[in-house]
Amino acid sequence: MTQGLLGIDIGTSGCKALLIDADGAVLASRTETYALSQPHPGWTEQAPQLWIDGARAAVAGVLALRPDVEIAAIGLSGQMHGLTPLDAGHRVLRPAILWNDQRNGAECADITTRAGGIEGLLRHTNNRMLVGYTGGKILWMRNHEPELFSRLRHVLNPKDYLRFVLTGELATEVSDASGTGLFDTRRRAWATGLLDLLEIDPAVLPPCHESHVVSGRVSRSGAELFGLEAGIPVVGGGGDSVIQTIGSGVIAPGELQTTIGTAGIVAAALDKPVENPDGRLQVFCNVAPDKWHCMGVSLNAGGAIEWLRALLAGFAGGVAPTAERIAALAAQAPVGARGLLFLPYLNGERCPHPDPSARGGFVGLTARQGAADMARSVMEGVAFSLYDIFALMRQVDIGGQVIKASGGGARSALWRQMQADLFGCEVVTTEGAAEGGAFGAALVAGVGVGVWPSAEEAAKACRPVTREVPDAAAGDAMRSAFEVYRGLYDALSPSFAAIGEARLDR
Repeated sequence: MTQGLLGIDIGTSGCKALLIDADGAVLASRTETYALSQPHPGWTEQAPQLWIDGARAAVAGVLALRPDVEIAAIGLSGQMHGLTPLDAGHRVLRPAILWNDQRNGAECADITTRAGGIEGLLRHTNNRMLVGYTGGKILWMRNHEPELFSRLRHVLNPKDYLRFVLTGELATEVSDASGTGLFDTRRRAWATGLLDLLEIDPAVLPPCHESHVVSGRVSRSGAELFGLEAGIPVVGGGGDSVIQTIGSGVIAPGELQTTIGTAGIVAAALDKPVENPDGRLQVFCNVAPDKWHCMGVSLNAGGAIEWLRALLAGFAGGVAPTAERIAALAAQAPVGARGLLFLPYLNGERCPHPDPSARGGFVGLTARQGAADMARSVMEGVAFSLYDIFALMRQVDIGGQVIKASGGGARSALWRQMQADLFGCEVVTTEGAAEGGAFGAALVAGVGVGVWPSAEEAAKACRPVTREVPDAAAGDAMRSAFEVYRGLYDALSPSFAAIGEARLDR
């Protein structure tokens, strides 16, 4: 039998399971998709049972592909910040409220006030309470669903609900806990002082471990449900936007990771937690002990392409062009899309503008532009949003000499080249980068059971596959367009707010 490590990632649109060997080579991969619900503008929810059904199908898929593999350990990854509320009997009380849900702005403002303003909150956690973080959702339930809240006994993030179903254990780890907004990322522990101020019972939050720690073993019921052997170790794992960095080989300062998934992420590994003076960045615990993670997250990246695909399908009898077709079309347009700029704020924004009222838009339309220019402007708008985050990082002395690209968008050579030109550095993809959080989860599982002695050694398993080098002329043109893009949010934000105040988006 071949020894393998199983990584499972609970994503927003689907669950991925993959098997890797002790050299980090991918043995099998399977993704099962599921839907999300948007019952009101700005709300995004999901039934946790969809994650379990998706995980069971994805795991069954990889086991069927490689029945010769004996699983040594399981690592978990998942969309961060989601609220999965359980009652005393561990039953789900309501659909999970997801990371990109925008309903709890008033509760986040209340949390900030109770903590003593932004400065007070940063002293507790080194992070803002962003709309979408788990902490604001807990207060939203208390304010708007008091009957359900009275029955609330446990709060889990999505991957940790999967852990519970697999093992029967209530647990989390430091990276996902960081994204609740209730965690002291400097001390790597729950922010008990903040919990007291918010009148949140600490008992609703699960025990928290370092990411490589074995936090449970597959139970008999979990084994029966997933077709696994009982007793397999399940390590802590990590929140997807954090664990993806090790899955791209980013573990040392000076390396950046960009992710174009549903959201867009720019991340850097740190040897110590940087201070976060205005809280616009996110400074979390890394999945490696004694290391931290700084990132900025745009709520809209690959999701902008999905929006464009759906839009075009509406004009073409329901037939949506593939993302590859859109990229091929975009490649026909010149850099800068003949002056057409796209603001990708289709679900509000988080970084560098923590503004749920932000809206998307095309700016610079003329009769000269065609479909290729519009396709390119959407792709460039996503690249600009990543560079906008990096500009903020440089203000706290975080730089980068190389970018490791990951997520579904890393498959696009055009998007990789845009980043190389704009950032002015090489953009590399590694063998497991396109596999997302599931690959990182499998690596961390290997650290947990001694396949690799450390996260640094595990990261060496991430072998380069593609490499784009910057084009100086294209970079100059893109940075010129970026300077215009960068000013558009400030110019248009009063109009974004007015749209919401007038309820024009209802």
